Amino acid sequence: MWCLLSGNVNSENSSHWCEGLYEAKGAHLILYCRALGLSHSEAEDVVQEAFIALLKVEKNLDCAEAYLYRAVRNKALNFKRSLWRRLAREIESKRWFERTEEETDAEQIAMRELAQLPPEQREVIVLKIWSEQTFEQIAGLLQLSPNTVAGRYRYGMAKLRASLKGKENEELELQRGTIAPVETAPAFA
Repeated sequence: MWCLLSGNVNSENSSHWCEGLYEAKGAHLILYCRALGLSHSEAEDVVQEAFIALLKVEKNLDCAEAYLYRAVRNKALNFKRSLWRRLAREIESKRWFERTEEETDAEQIAMRELAQLPPEQREVIVLKIWSEQTFEQIAGLLQLSPNTVAGRYRYGMAKLRASLKGKENEELELQRGTIAPVETAPAFA
């Protein structure tokens, strides 16, 4: 069996068929869990549990990726239902993405604005952009129509554009300095 954190535990079947799937989709699944509201460590746990369940399958599944996204989503939603974990998650939500030194100010602003979107829109945007799934794949995962998924994506992206455009205008005003106040016209009697 392949242990996701410490390497090979049982060497008799070390080249398990889902190892490549983990390498290709592991980071995407963690980000997806983050979009569902889990902390980074919670997301890693959920993804590991999903892969452990997948490892119990003896043969290569035709739709392993879809199975994996569904399993991760279900495990993430179950994980969120716990009261204590929910309280910890609310505290953690202030740091939705872990920050790195390489992040630009624009990236930090974009991540902060993404975190402000409704969860339904944020979930679709993360699946579409970072996991590179089609609307039909996302619809199958969320058990919605492709039109509903496309609408959530469209509205979420419009909100992101508007909020980021507003931030850009604020920064331009700050760079230009204060704008001279305009006097009001005298009132008509």
